[in-house]
Amino acid sequence: MVLLFVSNLQNLKPMKTLLTFLMLTLGVRAADDRVANFSYGTPGQENYEEFSFWVKNNQPAEIQYVYGKDRKTLRLRYLKQDKRHFQVRFPNQLVLMLSPQGNQLRVYDLKGKYAAKTFSWHYEGPVNGVGTFCQACAEDETEAMQLLRRYYFVP
Repeated sequence: MVLLFVSNLQNLKPMKTLLTFLMLTLGVRAADDRVANFSYGTPGQENYEEFSFWVKNNQPAEIQYVYGKDRKTLRLRYLKQDKRHFQVRFPNQLVLMLSPQGNQLRVYDLKGKYAAKTFSWHYEGPVNGVGTFCQACAEDETEAMQLLRRYYFVP
């Protein structure tokens, strides 16, 4: 009986190695990488807009802007900030102001070229069991705004 038990333990070694490999390769995201997504409009429609604010290594990182029916993507540049707002610059040099409004995000410009809009937290993940879970995504509007307040709206 003891020999059988030892034999079975030896058979588990390759399984343990495989499980360790899978855990290391599939769980690649660093624990502090997070993203807060805010959107306006309906996905798949021309009026759709989305901002994704990445935090990596406890620092503001990439800001992505997705827009339109075809979901075109631009990288934005993070500019100056304070407790009440921060600015982003588009590749075409348009500068937008972003301000918290409760758990929503007010987006506007000072020159009147961009119609002011209020963006809401955008859920990324499975709907009715269909889709992929977003491990880095803020889980709700409160967490999303906390990420922005902590890393983007700096006193």
